[in-house]
Amino acid sequence: MRSITFAPTALGGSAPIPHACKHFCVNTNIAFLPNIDKRAYFSLTYPLPNSRPTMIQIHRHTIAVAHFATLVWRGECVVDWLNGGKSYSTNGYKKDIGQYHFAFSFDAAISSDCGTYVLLYKRLGTKGLLLKEGQELREINRPYYQSEAYEYPCAFYTNPTTGQVCLIHCPKAYCRLDIEDVETGELLTDAPDRKPNDIFHSRLCISPNSKFLLSRGWVWQPWDVAEVYDLEACLLNPHLLDEVTTLPRIQTEVCSADFIDDERILLVASPEDGIGDTTVDDPLPPNHLCIYNLRTRTYSPPVRLHCPFGRVVAIDEHYAWDLFLHPKIIDLRTGESIAMIESILSGEQHSAICDYVEFMPAMAYHRQLRSLAFTNGVDIEILTVLSA
Repeated sequence: MRSITFAPTALGGSAPIPHACKHFCVNTNIAFLPNIDKRAYFSLTYPLPNSRPTMIQIHRHTIAVAHFATLVWRGECVVDWLNGGKSYSTNGYKKDIGQYHFAFSFDAAISSDCGTYVLLYKRLGTKGLLLKEGQELREINRPYYQSEAYEYPCAFYTNPTTGQVCLIHCPKAYCRLDIEDVETGELLTDAPDRKPNDIFHSRLCISPNSKFLLSRGWVWQPWDVAEVYDLEACLLNPHLLDEVTTLPRIQTEVCSADFIDDERILLVASPEDGIGDTTVDDPLPPNHLCIYNLRTRTYSPPVRLHCPFGRVVAIDEHYAWDLFLHPKIIDLRTGESIAMIESILSGEQHSAICDYVEFMPAMAYHRQLRSLAFTNGVDIEILTVLSA
Protein backbone atom coordinates (compact mmCIF):
# COMPACT_ATOMS: atom_id res chain seq x y z
CA MET A 1 0.00 0.00 0.00
CA ARG A 2 1.40 3.37 -1.00
CA SER A 3 0.08 6.77 -0.01
CA ILE A 4 1.06 9.62 -2.29
CA THR A 5 0.42 13.31 -1.77
CA PHE A 6 0.64 15.39 -4.90
CA ALA A 7 -1.21 17.85 -7.12
CA PRO A 8 -4.56 16.38 -8.29
CA THR A 9 -4.06 14.01 -11.21
CA ALA A 10 -5.98 11.37 -13.06
CA LEU A 11 -5.72 7.69 -12.27
CA GLY A 12 -2.97 6.28 -14.45
CA GLY A 13 -2.03 9.61 -16.03
CA SER A 14 -1.25 13.27 -15.51
CA ALA A 15 -4.37 15.12 -16.65
CA PRO A 16 -5.64 17.44 -13.91
CA ILE A 17 -8.92 16.85 -12.14
CA PRO A 18 -10.47 20.26 -11.42
CA HIS A 19 -10.71 21.08 -7.72
CA ALA A 20 -10.03 17.53 -6.59
CA CYS A 21 -8.26 16.86 -3.32
CA LYS A 22 -4.61 16.05 -2.91
CA HIS A 23 -4.64 12.57 -1.38
CA PHE A 24 -4.37 9.50 -3.55
CA CYS A 25 -3.84 5.95 -2.28
CA VAL A 26 -2.93 3.08 -4.60
CA ASN A 27 -2.81 -0.59 -3.72
CA THR A 28 -1.64 -2.80 -6.60
CA ASN A 29 -1.57 -6.59 -6.58
CA ILE A 30 -0.39 -8.76 -9.45
CA ALA A 31 -1.83 -12.29 -9.47
CA PHE A 32 -0.41 -14.82 -11.93
CA LEU A 33 -3.61 -16.67 -12.80
CA PRO A 34 -3.88 -18.87 -15.91
CA ASN A 35 -5.16 -15.98 -18.01
CA ILE A 36 -2.61 -13.48 -16.67
CA ASP A 37 -5.00 -11.79 -14.31
CA LYS A 38 -3.93 -8.41 -12.94
CA ARG A 39 -5.68 -6.56 -10.13
CA ALA A 40 -5.34 -2.97 -9.07
CA TYR A 41 -7.21 -1.09 -6.35
CA PHE A 42 -7.55 2.67 -6.55
CA SER A 43 -8.77 4.86 -3.68
CA LEU A 44 -9.31 8.56 -4.09
CA THR A 45 -10.15 10.87 -1.20
CA TYR A 46 -11.53 14.29 -2.10
CA PRO A 47 -13.58 17.00 -0.38
CA LEU A 48 -17.25 17.36 -1.23
CA PRO A 49 -18.90 20.80 -1.39
CA ASN A 50 -19.65 20.56 2.33
CA SER A 51 -15.92 20.01 3.00
CA ARG A 52 -16.46 16.56 4.50
CA PRO A 53 -14.05 14.07 2.87
CA THR A 54 -15.59 11.03 1.19
CA MET A 55 -13.76 7.94 -0.04
CA ILE A 56 -14.33 6.65 -3.56
CA GLN A 57 -12.91 3.18 -4.12
CA ILE A 58 -12.56 1.75 -7.61
CA HIS A 59 -11.54 -1.85 -8.11
CA ARG A 60 -9.89 -2.37 -11.49
CA HIS A 61 -9.64 -5.92 -12.75
CA THR A 62 -7.82 -6.66 -16.03
CA ILE A 63 -8.08 -9.98 -17.83
CA ALA A 64 -5.83 -10.71 -20.80
CA VAL A 65 -7.67 -12.72 -23.46
CA ALA A 66 -6.81 -13.93 -26.95
CA HIS A 67 -9.91 -12.51 -28.62
CA PHE A 68 -13.13 -11.03 -27.30
CA ALA A 69 -15.66 -9.41 -29.64
CA THR A 70 -18.98 -8.97 -27.81
CA LEU A 71 -19.64 -8.51 -24.12
CA VAL A 72 -22.55 -9.24 -21.78
CA TRP A 73 -22.81 -10.04 -18.09
CA ARG A 74 -24.04 -13.46 -16.95
CA GLY A 75 -24.15 -13.47 -13.18
CA GLU A 76 -20.70 -12.29 -12.08
CA CYS A 77 -19.01 -13.37 -15.33
CA VAL A 78 -18.53 -11.61 -18.66
CA VAL A 79 -19.33 -13.62 -21.78
CA ASP A 80 -18.58 -13.36 -25.50
CA TRP A 81 -21.44 -15.25 -27.17
CA LEU A 82 -20.12 -14.54 -30.66
CA ASN A 83 -17.10 -16.73 -30.03
CA GLY A 84 -18.35 -19.90 -28.42
CA GLY A 85 -19.66 -18.35 -25.22
CA LYS A 86 -16.24 -17.63 -23.71
CA SER A 87 -16.86 -16.79 -20.08
CA TYR A 88 -14.47 -15.11 -17.63
CA SER A 89 -15.06 -14.54 -13.95
CA THR A 90 -13.38 -11.83 -11.91
CA ASN A 91 -11.37 -14.47 -10.03
CA GLY A 92 -9.69 -15.59 -13.26
CA TYR A 93 -11.83 -18.66 -13.97
CA LYS A 94 -12.40 -19.31 -17.69
CA LYS A 95 -15.03 -21.55 -19.25
CA ASP A 96 -16.68 -22.00 -22.65
CA ILE A 97 -20.41 -22.12 -21.98
CA GLY A 98 -21.53 -22.06 -25.61
CA GLN A 99 -21.18 -24.46 -28.53
CA TYR A 100 -21.13 -22.22 -31.58
CA HIS A 101 -19.11 -19.50 -33.20
CA PHE A 102 -21.20 -17.23 -35.40
CA ALA A 103 -19.51 -16.25 -38.66
CA PHE A 104 -20.50 -12.61 -38.94
CA SER A 105 -19.03 -9.28 -37.87
CA PHE A 106 -21.36 -8.68 -34.92
CA ASP A 107 -19.69 -6.19 -32.58
CA ALA A 108 -22.23 -5.74 -29.77
CA ALA A 109 -24.62 -7.77 -27.64
CA ILE A 110 -27.31 -7.41 -24.99
CA SER A 111 -28.76 -10.02 -22.65
CA SER A 112 -32.18 -10.54 -21.08
CA ASP A 113 -32.49 -10.17 -17.32
CA CYS A 114 -32.84 -13.93 -16.92
CA GLY A 115 -29.74 -14.56 -19.05
CA THR A 116 -31.56 -17.03 -21.31
CA TYR A 117 -31.67 -14.77 -24.37
CA VAL A 118 -28.90 -12.79 -26.05
CA LEU A 119 -29.02 -10.53 -29.07
CA LEU A 120 -25.87 -10.21 -31.15
CA TYR A 121 -25.99 -7.22 -33.49
CA LYS A 122 -24.01 -4.91 -35.69
CA ARG A 123 -24.00 -1.47 -34.08
CA LEU A 124 -23.79 0.34 -37.42
CA GLY A 125 -25.69 -2.15 -39.54
CA THR A 126 -29.03 -3.83 -40.08
CA LYS A 127 -28.44 -7.37 -38.86
CA GLY A 128 -29.09 -9.01 -35.50
CA LEU A 129 -29.10 -12.62 -34.31
CA LEU A 130 -31.27 -13.74 -31.42
CA LEU A 131 -29.89 -16.59 -29.30
CA LYS A 132 -31.50 -18.81 -26.69
CA GLU A 133 -29.03 -20.51 -24.34
CA GLY A 134 -26.30 -19.85 -26.90
CA GLN A 135 -28.17 -21.36 -29.86
CA GLU A 136 -29.67 -19.48 -32.79
CA LEU A 137 -33.35 -18.66 -32.36
CA ARG A 138 -33.83 -16.38 -35.37
CA GLU A 139 -32.42 -13.41 -37.25
CA ILE A 140 -33.77 -9.92 -36.81
CA ASN A 141 -33.30 -6.85 -38.97
CA ARG A 142 -33.82 -3.11 -39.00
CA PRO A 143 -34.39 -0.87 -42.05
CA TYR A 144 -31.31 0.19 -43.99
CA TYR A 145 -32.03 3.94 -43.87
CA GLN A 146 -29.10 5.68 -42.10
CA SER A 147 -28.27 2.41 -40.35
CA GLU A 148 -24.55 2.95 -40.92
CA ALA A 149 -24.72 6.27 -39.07
CA TYR A 150 -26.32 5.51 -35.71
CA GLU A 151 -26.42 2.78 -33.11
CA TYR A 152 -28.80 -0.14 -33.52
CA PRO A 153 -31.93 0.34 -31.34
CA CYS A 154 -32.60 -2.72 -29.16
CA ALA A 155 -33.40 -3.66 -25.59
CA PHE A 156 -34.76 -6.69 -23.77
CA TYR A 157 -37.86 -6.17 -21.65
CA THR A 158 -39.34 -8.53 -19.07
CA ASN A 159 -42.99 -7.83 -18.33
CA PRO A 160 -43.09 -7.40 -14.53
CA THR A 161 -46.66 -8.76 -14.37
CA THR A 162 -46.50 -11.82 -16.63
CA GLY A 163 -42.75 -12.51 -16.80
CA GLN A 164 -42.95 -12.55 -20.60
CA VAL A 165 -39.56 -11.73 -22.16
CA CYS A 166 -39.72 -9.34 -25.09
CA LEU A 167 -37.35 -7.61 -27.47
CA ILE A 168 -37.91 -3.93 -28.22
CA HIS A 169 -36.51 -2.82 -31.56
CA CYS A 170 -37.45 -1.21 -34.89
CA PRO A 171 -38.10 -4.04 -37.38
CA LYS A 172 -40.55 -2.19 -39.63
CA ALA A 173 -39.34 1.41 -39.75
CA TYR A 174 -36.47 3.40 -38.26
CA CYS A 175 -39.00 5.60 -36.47
CA ARG A 176 -41.32 2.85 -35.25
CA LEU A 177 -40.71 1.04 -31.99
CA ASP A 178 -42.19 -2.44 -31.60
CA ILE A 179 -42.36 -4.88 -28.71
CA GLU A 180 -41.81 -8.46 -29.86
CA ASP A 181 -42.30 -11.72 -28.00
CA VAL A 182 -38.86 -13.30 -27.91
CA GLU A 183 -40.02 -16.90 -28.21
CA THR A 184 -42.63 -16.56 -30.96
CA GLY A 185 -41.55 -13.42 -32.81
CA GLU A 186 -45.07 -12.01 -32.53
CA LEU A 187 -45.18 -8.23 -32.63
CA LEU A 188 -47.34 -7.33 -29.63
CA THR A 189 -47.62 -3.73 -30.83
CA ASP A 190 -48.52 -4.37 -34.49
CA ALA A 191 -51.69 -2.27 -34.34
CA PRO A 192 -53.35 -0.94 -37.50
CA ASP A 193 -52.92 2.67 -38.60
CA ARG A 194 -49.77 3.32 -36.65
CA LYS A 195 -48.21 6.62 -37.70
CA PRO A 196 -44.92 7.10 -35.86
CA ASN A 197 -43.28 10.49 -35.53
CA ASP A 198 -40.04 11.06 -37.40
CA ILE A 199 -37.38 10.09 -34.88
CA PHE A 200 -34.40 7.77 -35.26
CA HIS A 201 -34.67 5.60 -32.16
CA SER A 202 -31.36 4.46 -30.71
CA ARG A 203 -29.52 3.48 -27.51
CA LEU A 204 -32.61 1.95 -25.88
CA CYS A 205 -32.60 1.13 -22.18
CA ILE A 206 -35.14 -0.06 -19.61
CA SER A 207 -35.72 1.30 -16.12
CA PRO A 208 -34.70 -1.03 -13.25
CA ASN A 209 -38.35 -1.85 -12.48
CA SER A 210 -39.08 -2.54 -16.19
CA LYS A 211 -41.77 0.14 -16.26
CA PHE A 212 -40.21 2.69 -18.61
CA LEU A 213 -38.31 2.66 -21.89
CA LEU A 214 -35.75 5.37 -22.63
CA SER A 215 -34.82 6.06 -26.26
CA ARG A 216 -31.72 8.17 -26.74
CA GLY A 217 -32.05 8.81 -30.45
CA TRP A 218 -32.01 11.76 -32.83
CA VAL A 219 -34.05 13.82 -35.25
CA TRP A 220 -33.04 15.75 -38.33
CA GLN A 221 -30.75 18.67 -37.66
CA PRO A 222 -29.20 16.21 -36.62
CA TRP A 223 -30.22 16.69 -33.01
CA ASP A 224 -30.03 14.20 -30.14
CA VAL A 225 -33.23 13.75 -28.15
CA ALA A 226 -34.46 11.66 -25.22
CA GLU A 227 -37.89 10.03 -25.25
CA VAL A 228 -39.56 8.10 -22.41
CA TYR A 229 -42.38 5.55 -22.77
CA ASP A 230 -44.56 3.78 -20.21
CA LEU A 231 -44.32 0.19 -21.45
CA GLU A 232 -47.44 -1.16 -19.75
CA ALA A 233 -49.47 1.65 -21.31
CA CYS A 234 -47.85 1.09 -24.71
CA LEU A 235 -48.78 -2.59 -24.70
CA LEU A 236 -52.40 -1.60 -24.12
CA ASN A 237 -52.23 1.17 -26.71
CA PRO A 238 -49.34 0.78 -29.19
CA HIS A 239 -50.05 4.18 -30.71
CA LEU A 240 -48.40 5.69 -27.62
CA LEU A 241 -45.09 4.48 -29.04
CA ASP A 242 -45.66 6.80 -32.00
CA GLU A 243 -45.98 9.96 -29.95
CA VAL A 244 -43.17 12.39 -29.28
CA THR A 245 -42.74 12.32 -25.53
CA THR A 246 -39.86 14.78 -25.34
CA LEU A 247 -39.26 15.74 -21.75
CA PRO A 248 -41.25 18.89 -20.91
CA ARG A 249 -39.76 22.33 -21.62
CA ILE A 250 -36.35 21.07 -22.73
CA GLN A 251 -35.06 23.08 -25.71
CA THR A 252 -31.47 21.79 -25.64
CA GLU A 253 -29.89 18.78 -27.29
CA VAL A 254 -29.89 15.81 -24.89
CA CYS A 255 -26.85 13.87 -26.06
CA SER A 256 -26.76 11.37 -23.20
CA ALA A 257 -29.09 10.03 -20.52
CA ASP A 258 -29.47 7.09 -18.18
CA PHE A 259 -31.83 5.78 -15.51
CA ILE A 260 -30.59 6.43 -11.98
CA ASP A 261 -33.41 4.36 -10.49
CA ASP A 262 -37.08 3.59 -11.16
CA GLU A 263 -38.14 7.25 -11.08
CA ARG A 264 -35.13 9.41 -11.94
CA ILE A 265 -33.22 9.96 -15.19
CA LEU A 266 -29.85 11.64 -15.52
CA LEU A 267 -29.88 14.03 -18.50
CA VAL A 268 -26.81 15.58 -20.13
CA ALA A 269 -27.04 18.43 -22.66
CA SER A 270 -24.54 19.06 -25.43
CA PRO A 271 -22.79 22.46 -25.74
CA GLU A 272 -25.08 23.35 -28.69
CA ASP A 273 -27.42 26.30 -28.25
CA GLY A 274 -31.04 25.36 -27.73
CA ILE A 275 -33.76 25.48 -30.37
CA GLY A 276 -37.37 26.56 -30.24
CA ASP A 277 -38.72 29.28 -27.97
CA THR A 278 -35.65 30.86 -26.39
CA THR A 279 -37.83 32.89 -24.04
CA VAL A 280 -38.78 29.71 -22.19
CA ASP A 281 -36.78 29.07 -19.04
CA ASP A 282 -35.02 25.85 -20.03
CA PRO A 283 -34.42 23.47 -17.09
CA LEU A 284 -31.36 22.04 -18.88
CA PRO A 285 -29.04 24.69 -20.40
CA PRO A 286 -26.32 23.66 -22.88
CA ASN A 287 -23.31 21.88 -21.38
CA HIS A 288 -25.18 21.09 -18.16
CA LEU A 289 -26.62 18.04 -16.46
CA CYS A 290 -29.75 17.62 -14.38
CA ILE A 291 -31.98 14.89 -12.98
CA TYR A 292 -35.58 14.47 -14.12
CA ASN A 293 -38.14 12.84 -11.80
CA LEU A 294 -40.73 10.83 -13.77
CA ARG A 295 -43.17 10.70 -10.87
CA THR A 296 -43.20 14.40 -9.95
CA ARG A 297 -42.28 15.61 -13.49
CA THR A 298 -39.74 17.99 -12.03
CA TYR A 299 -36.09 18.78 -12.71
CA SER A 300 -33.24 19.21 -10.29
CA PRO A 301 -31.25 22.45 -10.56
CA PRO A 302 -28.89 22.21 -13.55
CA VAL A 303 -25.17 21.71 -12.92
CA ARG A 304 -22.52 22.90 -15.35
CA LEU A 305 -20.11 20.26 -16.63
CA HIS A 306 -16.41 21.04 -16.25
CA CYS A 307 -14.94 18.40 -18.58
CA PRO A 308 -15.59 16.92 -22.03
CA PHE A 309 -18.25 14.22 -21.82
CA GLY A 310 -19.93 11.52 -23.86
CA ARG A 311 -21.88 8.44 -22.87
CA VAL A 312 -22.91 8.47 -19.21
CA VAL A 313 -23.75 5.52 -16.96
CA ALA A 314 -25.48 6.48 -13.72
CA ILE A 315 -24.06 4.95 -10.52
CA ASP A 316 -26.48 6.66 -8.12
CA GLU A 317 -27.95 10.12 -7.53
CA HIS A 318 -24.50 11.55 -6.74
CA TYR A 319 -22.14 9.92 -9.22
CA ALA A 320 -21.99 8.68 -12.81
CA TRP A 321 -19.43 7.16 -15.11
CA ASP A 322 -18.58 9.20 -18.19
CA LEU A 323 -16.96 7.23 -21.01
CA PHE A 324 -15.61 9.91 -23.34
CA LEU A 325 -11.99 9.03 -24.19
CA HIS A 326 -11.28 7.46 -20.79
CA PRO A 327 -13.59 6.18 -18.03
CA LYS A 328 -14.04 8.80 -15.34
CA ILE A 329 -16.41 9.43 -12.46
CA ILE A 330 -18.45 12.64 -12.50
CA ASP A 331 -19.79 14.20 -9.32
CA LEU A 332 -23.35 15.11 -10.30
CA ARG A 333 -23.47 17.84 -7.64
CA THR A 334 -20.50 19.77 -9.02
CA GLY A 335 -20.16 18.59 -12.64
CA GLU A 336 -16.49 17.82 -12.04
CA SER A 337 -14.43 14.76 -12.89
CA ILE A 338 -13.15 13.32 -9.62
CA ALA A 339 -11.41 10.20 -10.95
CA MET A 340 -10.11 9.13 -14.34
CA ILE A 341 -8.23 6.06 -15.57
CA GLU A 342 -6.23 7.21 -18.56
CA SER A 343 -4.70 3.81 -19.27
CA ILE A 344 -8.13 2.58 -20.47
CA LEU A 345 -9.54 3.87 -23.75
CA SER A 346 -13.34 4.00 -23.76
CA GLY A 347 -14.04 5.59 -27.14
CA GLU A 348 -15.20 8.96 -28.41
CA GLN A 349 -18.94 8.39 -28.69
CA HIS A 350 -21.04 11.32 -27.48
CA SER A 351 -24.16 10.91 -29.62
CA ALA A 352 -26.50 8.32 -31.09
CA ILE A 353 -24.76 9.18 -34.37
CA CYS A 354 -21.38 7.49 -34.19
CA ASP A 355 -20.21 6.70 -37.73
CA TYR A 356 -17.33 9.14 -37.17
CA VAL A 357 -16.02 7.25 -34.13
CA GLU A 358 -12.96 5.15 -34.93
CA PHE A 359 -12.93 3.18 -31.68
CA MET A 360 -16.02 1.97 -29.81
CA PRO A 361 -15.16 -0.81 -27.37
CA ALA A 362 -17.81 -3.33 -26.44
CA MET A 363 -19.19 -2.35 -23.03
CA ALA A 364 -21.67 -3.71 -20.47
CA TYR A 365 -22.78 -2.41 -17.08
CA HIS A 366 -23.91 -4.58 -14.16
CA ARG A 367 -26.18 -2.38 -12.06
CA GLN A 368 -26.29 -4.65 -9.01
CA LEU A 369 -22.51 -5.13 -8.89
CA ARG A 370 -21.89 -1.52 -9.96
CA SER A 371 -19.34 -2.98 -12.38
CA LEU A 372 -18.48 -1.58 -15.79
CA ALA A 373 -16.82 -3.96 -18.27
CA PHE A 374 -14.96 -3.05 -21.47
CA THR A 375 -13.13 -5.05 -24.07
CA ASN A 376 -10.83 -3.82 -26.80
CA GLY A 377 -10.59 -7.33 -28.23
CA VAL A 378 -7.37 -8.10 -26.35
CA ASP A 379 -8.06 -7.24 -22.71
CA ILE A 380 -11.19 -7.15 -20.60
CA GLU A 381 -11.28 -4.29 -18.09
CA ILE A 382 -13.75 -4.43 -15.21
CA LEU A 383 -14.18 -1.33 -13.06
CA THR A 384 -16.23 -1.67 -9.90
CA VAL A 385 -17.24 1.17 -7.59
CA LEU A 386 -16.84 -0.32 -4.13
CA SER A 387 -18.09 2.69 -2.18
CA ALA A 388 -19.55 6.07 -3.08
